[in-house]
Amino acid sequence: MKRPGKEKLVVALDVESIEDAEKLVGELKDYVGVFKVGSQLFTSLGPEIVKRIQEKGGRVFLDLKYHDIPNTVARAAEVAGRKKVSIFDVHASGGFEMMRATAQAAREKARQLRVEKPLILGVTILTSIVQEVLEEELRIKHNIKTHVVHLASLAKSAGLEGVVASPGK
Repeated sequence: MKRPGKEKLVVALDVESIEDAEKLVGELKDYVGVFKVGSQLFTSLGPEIVKRIQEKGGRVFLDLKYHDIPNTVARAAEVAGRKKVSIFDVHASGGFEMMRATAQAAREKARQLRVEKPLILGVTILTSIVQEVLEEELRIKHNIKTHVVHLASLAKSAGLEGVVASPGK
């Protein structure tokens, strides 16, 4: 039975055991569109967790916030395509070229494999970053909201489908 709104729901699997993750997926797969695999779970279990979620009928948001040189992130995008993740994210502060190369590599790999291309989201700034940290630690002298909008615009221009944007405290 198709549940209204299911595709709009994402559940974070903020656990580190395969048993806990599989239990959540098993209980929620009929109600949730996508399961988010973050650094904790992925570091604990590796790519096997992606496969296990998919075997249970779940879709995966690989929330690893890639941030590296363009070629490295583009190759990670190809692997994400081979693993058939539905969504993954990159740090928009990696720059236009990194995001453009990633989007292009994901498109090409999906076309080669004849699979749906993963949605790619650009993380503008982490939700833990406040104006004081932006200015004093990162030495970015823009207003936090202005900076978020700039990075979101850059992500859009580079071909990403969306952003994860801090509410700006």
